[in-house]
Amino acid sequence: MKPSPLLGLALAFALSSTALAGAGLPTARAASPATANTAPASAAIAPPAAAIAAPMAGAPTLQARSWVLVDYPGGQVLAGSNADLRIEPASLTKLMTAYAVFSALRAGQLHINEDVLISEHAWRAEGSRTFVQVGTRVPVDVLLKGMIVQSGNDATIALAERVGGSEPAFVQMMNGYAQRLGMHGTHFADSSGLPSPDHYSTARDLATLARAIIRDFPEYYSLYSLREFTWNNIRQENRNGLLESSPGVDGLKTGHTDTAGYCLVGSALRSGMRLVSVVVGSPSVKARESGSAALLEYGFNSFETVPLRKARDAVLTPRVYKGASKYVAAVPQAAVQVTVPRGQAAAVTSSATVRQPLVAPLAADIAIGELQVAVAGRTIASVPLYPAQAVPAGGLWRRLVDTIILWF
Repeated sequence: MKPSPLLGLALAFALSSTALAGAGLPTARAASPATANTAPASAAIAPPAAAIAAPMAGAPTLQARSWVLVDYPGGQVLAGSNADLRIEPASLTKLMTAYAVFSALRAGQLHINEDVLISEHAWRAEGSRTFVQVGTRVPVDVLLKGMIVQSGNDATIALAERVGGSEPAFVQMMNGYAQRLGMHGTHFADSSGLPSPDHYSTARDLATLARAIIRDFPEYYSLYSLREFTWNNIRQENRNGLLESSPGVDGLKTGHTDTAGYCLVGSALRSGMRLVSVVVGSPSVKARESGSAALLEYGFNSFETVPLRKARDAVLTPRVYKGASKYVAAVPQAAVQVTVPRGQAAAVTSSATVRQPLVAPLAADIAIGELQVAVAGRTIASVPLYPAQAVPAGGLWRRLVDTIILWF
């Protein structure tokens, strides 16, 4: 298989899943451009008088059914082949199981030191096992490590039953999270990744899921870099060989069945730049590891991530009418970055607008403008800007004065 054509300019803006949904963007886009009171923000990086880009190496060709390389902040595809092909995720399924369990921990519905009763259904699980015993109680911490490091199907099902009440109910939660994350090519039929016609995903969707785990649950992400785990005096090593062999790799998960082939979702961080790779359907462990390593090397050698704005960095400070405050800072909810071919950072610019007029009350979670990002003069994305804090309506006098001002 040959890789798909490279996207020459890769946008990567680090936004929460809520921000990506663009809750307030329609209002901001429908509004008229900013007036003199809200002049465009200064360019983050001014373009040079001339820029000569070094020739880029071609993306590698892999032994796999499908693969994709994305930058972490925004998930822009840097290289790939058959990224939207329907595939069997095998034990990569456990990434979603973990996401749902992490969500339950965050919500207080589950506790890391809580003991979970091991059912006969979990104990009889086929495939990889952590060797938990039926009728015993095992801490959530142990079950998580068994699922993530050992890929234990028994530990996975035990967690699913505890969080969902039953495995089928938990699978419904998994599919709900998949839809919320925009994994529209994915459907789960079980929590551990057994083959089924109703159990499928895509390389692109799995990259989206990996990014969500890293972004949403940094407190648990270190579990994916554990090299080994011992339970019941049985020591098992992490099957992700890239943890030992590839610089900066700190996750995530391997998978394999006879029909799915050998699969690997990896992530690496080097000099502040994080990439995510997905390789599915390789013929061997060596092929999935060498292919994943080649993708990551290509990404780090060929691209660079350029920071534009910090999270909640004031981009503009527009006038607010009829409000308790006369001005409010317009900010992005999270850091804004772009990933471009190496040597092209100076071609990145940004400008901003807010809707006019801004009339209080203003809610902090409704966008009031946009930060537009361009490369070599071509706009490639618009990031919503929000009030730094809510602005309540002002007093009677302020509202009266501003009403008269707006008449003119």
